[in-house]
Amino acid sequence: MGRHIDRPAPGREAGRGEPPGTSASDDGWTAELRAACGCSALLLGLLLVIDMGSGRLTGLRALLWVALAVLLFVVLVPPRVTAGEGWLASRGLLRRRQVRTDCLVGVRWSDGVSLRLVLRDLDGARVEVDPRVLIANPQLWQLLDAGARSSLGRGTLLCGATALRQLSERIDRETAASRATRAVIRRRPEGVGPGRRP
Repeated sequence: MGRHIDRPAPGREAGRGEPPGTSASDDGWTAELRAACGCSALLLGLLLVIDMGSGRLTGLRALLWVALAVLLFVVLVPPRVTAGEGWLASRGLLRRRQVRTDCLVGVRWSDGVSLRLVLRDLDGARVEVDPRVLIANPQLWQLLDAGARSSLGRGTLLCGATALRQLSERIDRETAASRATRAVIRRRPEGVGPGRRP
C-alpha cells in the first residue's frame, strides 16, 4: 500500500480541520467506502427484484428496503482515520473525534467483539482506532508513535505503554513478514510460478 501524505492549505484556521503540519490518512478507507456502497446497493437490488418477482412490491415495502440498505451502509462504513504531528482523528458519518497524541494520558485495548485501541488525552477527548488501520498504514503508526513517545517523555501517559508496545511488536512482525514475502517473490526465476514447473 502506498502512503498518503497531505499538507494543509496555508492559513487554515487552527480550530477547523487538522492542525498545520504533515498529516497522513488511511489509504484503504476509500475502498472500504466503495465496498459499503456496493453491498448496500446489492442488498437493495436483490430485495426489490425478489419483491417485484413475487408481485408483492409496494411503495411502503420499497421504502422499508431502502431504509434497510441505508442501515447496512451506516453499519459498514468505517471511520476515516487521519493523523498529524501531535494529533490523531477519527471521523465517522456523523461525528469527528480527535485526541492530542502528544498529551495522551491513557492507551488501552477495548473490551468487546472487535479489538480497538482506545486513546485518551489530557482534555478528556477519546478516540477508538482499529489496529488493522495502523498496521496497514505505517505513516499513521509513525505519527501516533511519535506523539505517544512525547507523552511518555512529558510524563502524561500513565497507563498504556504495554498496549503501545504490543501494537509496535505486531506491526514489526507484519512488516517483516511482508518484506520476506516480497523478497521471495523477487527471487523467483522467470517462468516459475504457481502451477508451473521449473
